[in-house]
Amino acid sequence: MTARLYRSVSADPNPRGPGIIEEDAQVYFDPMTISAADQPFYPGSYGCTEQRFWLEPQQELCCSAIIYPTLHKAQSQCVLACGQVALSIAGDGCVTFTVAGNSIATNVPLILRRWYKVVGKVSHDGQLSIEQQPLEKLAGECVRAQQTVAVNWPQEGVVSVAASVTDAGPDDFYNGKVEAPEIHIDGKILAGWDLARETSACQVPGLRGERLELFNFPARGMTSSAWDGSEMCWRHCPEHYAAIHFHEDDIYDFGWETDFQFEIPTGMPSGIYVMRISSAGYEDALPIYICPTLGNPGAKLLVLISTFTYSIYGNHARPDYESAWQERIQDWRGYPYNPAEYPEYGLSTYNNHRDGSGICHASHRRPLFNLRPGYITFGAAECSGLRHFQADSHLISWLHAKGIDYEVITDAELHRDGVAVLEAYPAVTTASHPEYHTREMLDALLDYRDQGGALHYLGGNGFYWRIALHRENDSLLEIRRAEDGIRAWAAEPGEYYNAFDGGYGGLWRRNGRTPQRLVGIGFTAQGEFVGGPYKRTCTDPCFDWVFEGISDQVFGDFGYSGNGAAGFELDNVGNDHHVPENITVLAQSVNAATDFMLVPEEQLTHLTNLSGAPAEDALRADMVYFEVPGGGRVFSTGSITFCGSLPWNNYENAVSRLLENVLRRHMQR
Repeated sequence: MTARLYRSVSADPNPRGPGIIEEDAQVYFDPMTISAADQPFYPGSYGCTEQRFWLEPQQELCCSAIIYPTLHKAQSQCVLACGQVALSIAGDGCVTFTVAGNSIATNVPLILRRWYKVVGKVSHDGQLSIEQQPLEKLAGECVRAQQTVAVNWPQEGVVSVAASVTDAGPDDFYNGKVEAPEIHIDGKILAGWDLARETSACQVPGLRGERLELFNFPARGMTSSAWDGSEMCWRHCPEHYAAIHFHEDDIYDFGWETDFQFEIPTGMPSGIYVMRISSAGYEDALPIYICPTLGNPGAKLLVLISTFTYSIYGNHARPDYESAWQERIQDWRGYPYNPAEYPEYGLSTYNNHRDGSGICHASHRRPLFNLRPGYITFGAAECSGLRHFQADSHLISWLHAKGIDYEVITDAELHRDGVAVLEAYPAVTTASHPEYHTREMLDALLDYRDQGGALHYLGGNGFYWRIALHRENDSLLEIRRAEDGIRAWAAEPGEYYNAFDGGYGGLWRRNGRTPQRLVGIGFTAQGEFVGGPYKRTCTDPCFDWVFEGISDQVFGDFGYSGNGAAGFELDNVGNDHHVPENITVLAQSVNAATDFMLVPEEQLTHLTNLSGAPAEDALRADMVYFEVPGGGRVFSTGSITFCGSLPWNNYENAVSRLLENVLRRHMQR
């Protein structure tokens, strides 16, 4: 296997545009041959003890749990196990209790998404019994069964929850919620857990000391059987949130061993690089973001790379994907693999688990197909059809074409170091879609602006969702799609608070921090992947510098994203109370209203919306500029397709000229 390093300039494979542009970077990394082994990965979340337990002969054994099953399947699903003792759900949906190869089962299948208490027992004389007790009126009657068998004692092994775990590894994964798993011997607890304890952690302390380690990050902060709607936050009433939701397809960290390391040499320029790895005719390209030394800038412009948004969308299997897209992908020599065809690699938070529940966790510690040069999101679009990393390269290639020096940081640095990573730069810019943010990130951007920085928001649908980072694994992100907004799925009632930090999830505007408060505009309208031009609306000569060299009042009816500079997802000023009083609308989109719809949070009834004006008046993008006390300046474009127009006509066009006017002025500080 060989590895070569390149600097990424353009990740758009469209042959009508700049194409994929990568500069050889072997001066910073000698191409090398690597000896690498095949490394598997193991989906499925579960809990397991490190300690092994002995189940002695002639003892009375009781295994019990409260469960909320969410998927029936042909294979057995283990709820609670120790060695050859297992409490499970069989392929017919009935509960089974197995001890050393002897099994007993109920004869009434569980109803999905209903709470039950299930209990399996072995008496002193070898009698097996099982009980399936509904905890909801609609879940049926109590079911019991028993039989006498010859049990071969003793039994020994780790205790596992939501999977059976042997020396060969985990198997028989369970899909659903588990509450209060316990094993008793002669009436005394051997192992058990209150799953409401330490909700933000990767382990649960035991009722008698044994710790339950959680693998593949099952969902916590979940409502349990006692939840009655009286409290919506798990921090305030833990006993109502004493359940964990496990899934057989949870996979967020492949845990692969390191094959080689790359030490960043002194003097390597900040920027976007790709490590191209090839073997036996196959190739992959891993993006690498080289950030500057904190407090030692090498340029006047800093580009904020939205890596948290990339991870949240990572491996998004779109429902409109068609294999016919591969013809274009092959013609353009684009990235050939699509997550819709490889769901076993773990999907995105825009998809659902196999049991139908929404995926609320994301991580970059696994292969992300859509985070690769040449990946095409919309294979049937009449344009390049790009989003995220590839679409953001339209801005990066434009900076190279215009000879504008820049450096990059990612969301991780912004979250960790705050305003300190921004304050040395006169100008900071986003790219096309900075959608997902933590509180720390928003605080840093607001502080930068209010301390005199020039902030540029070159996208749409930005600063929209609140996310949280896991305290033990900062590569793991959490999103709760609560109550409102454009959502791929809806969080269950009572499950709107993040497990990772205990904060209320969902939209930042529902947390009192609208995008308008930071950048003057907020997400208002969404449509298909189409765009149109802007029309200049500002006649104040004080802003002629923005439009210097642009003679047309209408501009931007071109581009590699949606065929227009203002499209797909649009932001405008709206009627938000946090919009600065001195904000100036420089231009507005010119689009057919039928191409767009208001986002749910803007709509009040079928006749009225928050703006109070006709809906078509709100279906627009606002390009705005404003200043704040302290000298801070903000320029926002209000469109997710804006950057796609920059490379048009070999980077010589009105959109390109406008952005160059703004950035060069703001970099003069």
